[in-house]
Amino acid sequence: MPSPGSPSARLAPRRIERSPHARRVWLFGAGADRARHVAMTQCGADVLVHDLEDLTLPERRAEARTLAAGLYQCWRDAGALVGVRINPLDGVGHIDLQSVLPARPDLIVYPKVASAHHVRALDVAVTTHEAALGIERGATEIVPVCETALGIVNVREIAGASARVRCALLGSEHLAADLGADRTRDGVELAYARRRFVLECRAAAVEPVDAAAAFSEVETVVAEAREARRLGYHTKTVLQPEHVRPVRAALAPTPLEVAHARRVVTAFETARRRGEQRVQVDGLWIDQPQYLNARRLLDDA
Repeated sequence: MPSPGSPSARLAPRRIERSPHARRVWLFGAGADRARHVAMTQCGADVLVHDLEDLTLPERRAEARTLAAGLYQCWRDAGALVGVRINPLDGVGHIDLQSVLPARPDLIVYPKVASAHHVRALDVAVTTHEAALGIERGATEIVPVCETALGIVNVREIAGASARVRCALLGSEHLAADLGADRTRDGVELAYARRRFVLECRAAAVEPVDAAAAFSEVETVVAEAREARRLGYHTKTVLQPEHVRPVRAALAPTPLEVAHARRVVTAFETARRRGEQRVQVDGLWIDQPQYLNARRLLDDA
């Protein structure tokens, strides 16, 4: 891993941006945990997030900040987009930004966002740092984490507060606490919030990122990912490197779904060439929305 001040860390080009829809699995890791950073580098996640907030003890945050340049370059070399979860600006968030933005993270993940004001304040701060560092204005995305009841009901306002926002992340543990709910393996306490969050994000034209599972068993995490996909999520957060590949598989279309989508596309396009408005496939009438959804699924596959 390059040292924070090495030429390779300072001069390496930024990666070509991936569309939010393609950022399938996001993995968070403690800011000063070097062993975990190595495991993260090797896991194949689409987005790797250097966590300076909840996963890093306050007394280790200064150490974590010094790792940014070398760590971010290492993650880029592994093919991942690089994120950093900073602390709120009314805490040590400004120190976090000043320390890590020279390493040019792709995404600033911002916790406990409850209103558009939080996003606008961060946008101003990031813009100031970009100008000072010679970074193209707007190159750094903001990913708000909505993890309170107020944050969930304000998603569209939050998403529209800055052009930097292309994704929004659902936070589970603080949300459950805010609701006064116990965390369960079936996630019933967050069922309404998950449904509302994906709806609000789609209405705001930003990509919803599903919350991390609270439990370590891979079966629980995979079941949650499958349910998230049924609700319309294409991307999900995980906390363990070993969960990356199972969750990616759970979010991907199955061979049966791909085969059905191909039949839908073929049958609908054939019907249209005959001048027909719709066609029946496997007992279901296919109109334009089902056809477009089948095309989307094939793109995902």
